[in-house]
Amino acid sequence: MVPPLIRPPRPFKNPNYTKNTNRRTKNLKTVLGQEREKERIERERRRQERDSQAMDIDEVKKELVEVNEEISTYLSIEAPPSVLPQRHYCDITGLEAPYTDPRTGLRYHDKSVYELIKNLSPSAAKDYLAARGVNPVVR
Repeated sequence: MVPPLIRPPRPFKNPNYTKNTNRRTKNLKTVLGQEREKERIERERRRQERDSQAMDIDEVKKELVEVNEEISTYLSIEAPPSVLPQRHYCDITGLEAPYTDPRTGLRYHDKSVYELIKNLSPSAAKDYLAARGVNPVVR
C-alpha cells in the first residue's frame, strides 16, 4: 500500500506580498474637490486658447456648447438605463408591491391591502389606475 502524499499547509497570505506605499486613499470630498479643480483648469485653458485666437462671436458660442458637452465628470456623468427590472409599488400604500390584482390590475403590498382592494368600487379602482398613469380597464 502506497502512503498518500501529505502536502504542507499553504499560508493564508502570500509571503511575497508587499504593500504599495505610494497609494493613498481619498474621501469623497477630496475626490469631488479634485474634479472641480480639473474642470476649472480645463475651462481656463480653453478660455486662454480662445482669447489667443481671434474668433467671431458665433464660433465662440459653438465652442462653449461643445465644451459643456465634452466634459463628463463625477457630478455630470450620464448612466445607461438599468439592467435590473423596474420596481413596482403598491397603488394604495406606496410600499413595494409583489402582487397584482387580476380583476382591477391594481398592485398591492400584502393581504390586508388586497382585502381593501376587493371592496373598492370600479370607479375608485379606475381612479387609482389613472393616478399611476395606466389606462384604466376594470372588468
